[in-house]
Amino acid sequence: MTKRITLAVSGSISAYKAADLTNQLTKFGYDVHVLMTQSATQFITPLTLQVLSKNVVHLDVMEEGDPRFVNHIELAKRTDLYLLAPASANTIAHLAHGFADNMVTSVALALPQSTPKLFAPAMNTKMYDNPLTQRNIATLKEVGYEEIAPRSSLLACGDVGRGALADLTEIIKAVDVQFH
Repeated sequence: MTKRITLAVSGSISAYKAADLTNQLTKFGYDVHVLMTQSATQFITPLTLQVLSKNVVHLDVMEEGDPRFVNHIELAKRTDLYLLAPASANTIAHLAHGFADNMVTSVALALPQSTPKLFAPAMNTKMYDNPLTQRNIATLKEVGYEEIAPRSSLLACGDVGRGALADLTEIIKAVDVQFH
């Protein structure tokens, strides 16, 4: 049976890498369903991810296509693995504090506790190392999320340090580990 991955994309310059990640995951046989924050749509279009995943991209938690179902609840029920990549500081903070104000966070909060949850932070080094962000990351880990650690690199802002999205091979390896 094909495993269903819910790929949640949040607002980070690394959002453009979600296209390659979606493409690779589908080529490995996963059924990828994409959720995006509004901020993510400023970096990459939903259409790109829809074409690559061959599934509708979900943006608005209030949009209900089928009146028989509550969309974010139904998406959560059908998720075999939840992958937040890239995970912005803002989305990490929202999840750590239980906000459900967009499709990404609403689906995450509706997931069964047993669903594997991965997140791959991507942000400026100072944002990543900020004690508040580190506390939020620790909170996510305490409730069952697994971090795919960022790498050190020259960042889009020109700074050098930890905060770049993990290599896609590392993200895919973390996904594969959950299913094998």
